[in-house]
Formats: sequence, C-alpha cells, structure tokens
Amino acid sequence: MPTLSTHVLDAALGSPAVGLGVDLVDADGVTLESAVTDADGRIAWTTTPGPGVVQARFATGAWFGAAGRDTFFPVVEVAVALNDGREHVHLALLLSPFAYTTYRGS
Repeated sequence: MPTLSTHVLDAALGSPAVGLGVDLVDADGVTLESAVTDADGRIAWTTTPGPGVVQARFATGAWFGAAGRDTFFPVVEVAVALNDGREHVHLALLLSPFAYTTYRGS
C-alpha cells in the first residue's frame, strides 16, 4: 500500500501555505483523514489508501478568507490514481488566489 504526502506552496507570496485544511477522500466520497498543513506547507498522511482513486480536497476559500484575501477557487479538488505500485506518492499544489497547478512530486 502506498504512503501519501502533500505539499502546498502559496505561489503569490512565495511561501508555504501554512494552516490549510485538507481532506483525503476515497472514491465513494468518504473522508479517510483530515489534516492541516504544517509550518512548511506539508502533510504526511497517516492513512495508507489502497489502490484506486483518492481525492485531496483543499479548503482554499477558508484559508484565503482567514488571511483577508479573495480567491476564485473556494475548494480545490485533486483526484489521483494510486494504481502504479509505487511505494510513495507526493501530491504538490502551487496555489494563488486566481490560479493553481498541481503535479506528482517525489
């Protein structure tokens, strides 16, 4: 079973997205785990999801709102397929108020 980690960077400010709430959700919509990014914008999930699709739901609207910043994306949802047999999957999110991009890190 693969391990999973997440890293979120605030691209507009050039710093980690500290204190961003994220839910890890299975293909049936069941929340497997909820966490908040640490001082480096990271989460090391304790849940080890089985093969299949899982989704990370980033609570971007609440996070930007708490900082007094507007955003176009109140929630960012990123679904990934954990089917390739790798032992670790790292999901990175580069975030700004009006854009985001994601990629599979190492």
